[in-house]
Amino acid sequence: MIKTLDLGMFPGSSEFLWRENLHGGWATLLALLIIFAWHRFLHKKSSSTSSSSSSSLSSTVALSDSNPIASGSRGSKFRASELVTDADLKFLIENLDEKNGQNEKWDSVIEKGNDLLYYSAKCCKPKVGPVEYLSVTIFEDCSPELLRDFYMDNDYRKQWDKMLIEHEQLQLDKNNGVEVGRTIKKFPLLTPREYVLAWRLWEGKDKTFYCFVKECEHSLAPRQKKYVRVSTFRSGWRIRKVPGRNATEIKMYHQEDAGLNVEMAKLAFAKGIWSYICKMDSALRKYSTISNDQSSSAATAVTLIQKVPHGLEATDSTGATSAEPIVQRVKSGREKKSSRRPSKKLLASGLLLLGGVVCLSRGRSSLGAKVAMAYILTKLNKRDASSSQTGDIAGT
Repeated sequence: MIKTLDLGMFPGSSEFLWRENLHGGWATLLALLIIFAWHRFLHKKSSSTSSSSSSSLSSTVALSDSNPIASGSRGSKFRASELVTDADLKFLIENLDEKNGQNEKWDSVIEKGNDLLYYSAKCCKPKVGPVEYLSVTIFEDCSPELLRDFYMDNDYRKQWDKMLIEHEQLQLDKNNGVEVGRTIKKFPLLTPREYVLAWRLWEGKDKTFYCFVKECEHSLAPRQKKYVRVSTFRSGWRIRKVPGRNATEIKMYHQEDAGLNVEMAKLAFAKGIWSYICKMDSALRKYSTISNDQSSSAATAVTLIQKVPHGLEATDSTGATSAEPIVQRVKSGREKKSSRRPSKKLLASGLLLLGGVVCLSRGRSSLGAKVAMAYILTKLNKRDASSSQTGDIAGT
């Protein structure tokens, strides 16, 4: 089963920001609660009009198959096999190899590591669509097969990722392994996000695995006003062994529009993703000891994995790159930064930025709320500029 937003962690980014900035001061918290209460009042007034449009949209998408979880969904308005194709795999490989958009500017977001784990991420804003992310994670003492199974096991993920409320399989095409599922994730102070996704796995050379995921609609998952449906989702990864070491690399491409303000989501991601990756690593180490006991005979995209079509993988590929020298540099840099602690002003600013995530969520705020938050953000910009001059804020 699919693991949504592991780069991402992106849907969970607001939770990271909340945890890291909890001690911002009672005055700041009171201001946030006032903004949030006003936001919820305005949301209730507009919910009656939005519910009618959501219901009409969901009614236009339907499958005539009486048992869509069975293979093929014969007689339906679309086949699951057509949702994720080899063209999507080609798109994924080109993005992972960074052959698309050579003129796009990529900005480094984070780079950290320790003895068992390495992580780096960068992002860019394309001319069309949401922000794109590329990340590389290397797990020591891990096989490609174990990492693949861990990433696709949502039943186990419920045990360690508390943001995951619900996950269910909606449909599986047994001819080519395309699976459709629905996932609900919760966030502090925000409406839960709903993901209806289709995904497919491929196996390439030398135990290399690919997965591509995209949004879709399904008759078994009609839109509900208590959730925010994620309308744009393009994500995928490649898992392969690191040459010369007992380590496995996963490189991920991710693009998503969850209805959050772009700058707020980027900030929350940068602040919280490393904690999430460390939590994931701990869960992976436990999974390696219990995965055999939790094995299931149920058919999934993993059990129906397909071979990569001839010609899609690069013939001159040398496998994953070793990040060992980079890890040493990261560890050295971390020692220099460990003595620096964020100032109280920065923590207070972070809590107010969380209020910005709430009030600037697209389609969920009024003009008055946006004006209020614009004023607050202007104050924060001045405060951050002043802090940087006095050396209170360390660079990321």
